[in-house]
Amino acid sequence: MDGGGGTHLATLEEGRPSECVPPASLEANSLKKSSWGVLFTGIVGGTLVAVYAVATPFVTPALRRICLPFVPATTKQIENVVKMLECRRGPLVDIGSGDGRIVIAAAKEGFTAVGYELNPWLVWYSRYRARREGVQASARFYISDLWKVTFSQYSNVVIFGVPQMMAQLEKKLELELQDDARVIACRFPFPHWTPAQVTGEGIDTVWAYDARSFRGGDGRP
Repeated sequence: MDGGGGTHLATLEEGRPSECVPPASLEANSLKKSSWGVLFTGIVGGTLVAVYAVATPFVTPALRRICLPFVPATTKQIENVVKMLECRRGPLVDIGSGDGRIVIAAAKEGFTAVGYELNPWLVWYSRYRARREGVQASARFYISDLWKVTFSQYSNVVIFGVPQMMAQLEKKLELELQDDARVIACRFPFPHWTPAQVTGEGIDTVWAYDARSFRGGDGRP
């Protein structure tokens, strides 16, 4: 009896599922949850990286001592700038060219125009617009800090500045520009120079300064 009972008990234990081994369905569910977790983490991580990559060029200029924010030029501002360029020749530069509107408009007027912009996304977009408008040969755009560029080779300079930078930019341009150069300021005038011409009203006001008048401080009141 004892031997038979022991054999029967062993048989029952062998037929009973082990409590230490999880069922196959449980393992599959666990693997599925783990896969979804990895996928979700990857999506979130990728999104954060993409947001950082896109936002950094826009945020970084704001962290500089002097910020030159991107505010698109109005149609009237562009018209006023073109008006100030009448009868002018020679290469043109737009300092802080944004989305390239001024450079493209100048290229359409026959100028060889260059834009310097710190934001790479705006530079790439400007190049796309120039190609779309068919002026890519005469409208060029470069990623650069304006304080690291020399403007001596340009006869026409356009700047959409902010008040905090205008006095410092005055000194830089006085040192670098040739006597026949013209500087066109939009939205904010230079604090010490006397403009040769002024056109427009409000935010569309444009001031034109001739280098001969401010060379060596002659244009200061």
